[in-house]
Amino acid sequence: MRTFLSAVLIVLVALLVPAGAVAYWADHELGDADRYTAAMSPLAGNPAVQNVVVTQAGRALSGQIDAGPFQGDIDALLGEALRSFSGTPAYRTAWDAANRAAHAAFLKALTTGEGNAVSIDLAPVIEQVKGDLVADGVPFADRIPVTHVSVKVMEYDNLGALRKGFRMLQIAGIWLPVLTVVLAATAIAVAVHRRRAVIATGLGVAVGAVLLWIAVVVCRRLTLDDLPADIDRAAAAAVYDALTAFLRTTAWVVLAIGLAAALAAWLAGRRRRTP
Repeated sequence: MRTFLSAVLIVLVALLVPAGAVAYWADHELGDADRYTAAMSPLAGNPAVQNVVVTQAGRALSGQIDAGPFQGDIDALLGEALRSFSGTPAYRTAWDAANRAAHAAFLKALTTGEGNAVSIDLAPVIEQVKGDLVADGVPFADRIPVTHVSVKVMEYDNLGALRKGFRMLQIAGIWLPVLTVVLAATAIAVAVHRRRAVIATGLGVAVGAVLLWIAVVVCRRLTLDDLPADIDRAAAAAVYDALTAFLRTTAWVVLAIGLAAALAAWLAGRRRRTP
């Protein structure tokens, strides 16, 4: 009976490892403005994301400056300025500011039922570009309107289901990881052969890590396949990878811990049998 109970607990541990990691990630990574901004910050240098920002901002500004016969030249100049600006430290600062502002909208979309997309407001970027062009004495630059241009990086038709899931994960928060550790310890404690139980538990933890990695990969494919046609897939993939980097790292760390525990217990048993 004790062996059966231990086996059942080990199976539960394997299943709870990915669930606990995702719950912690949703509550402490996505739910925290500083961590969210830090995760999105490296995307300032991603070519696909930069291209979306330049394209969307250029479209928003194109034609809003009445330059008469010089309109085409002004639009081209704005495009060049935006692309040049996207490689500067000032752009990274503006990008971080835009993402910090977007975090509130992101949580609102997932918690209040309003909205069906993850968007970034480019107003800070446009304001920085306008200031640089005015300082350089570019004609008509002072007429650039600092409009709120929202760039959709992810959009869903069934965000309602994601809201419910996100809420459940937030509630689970730290409790699922704690429960996983408790069940692992209990599985070892109730086992008749504890060394074997340690090996099995370690392997169960490793299996849970593999399940977590598979879940991240499968969800990535499903997320990108569900995107509307007008959303840049390369940029959306970069955003997904940035937001789930914690989960991928966690999968590798947990896999290493599980295999190390199993190997250590196995080696300990080998030493005892060695005369």
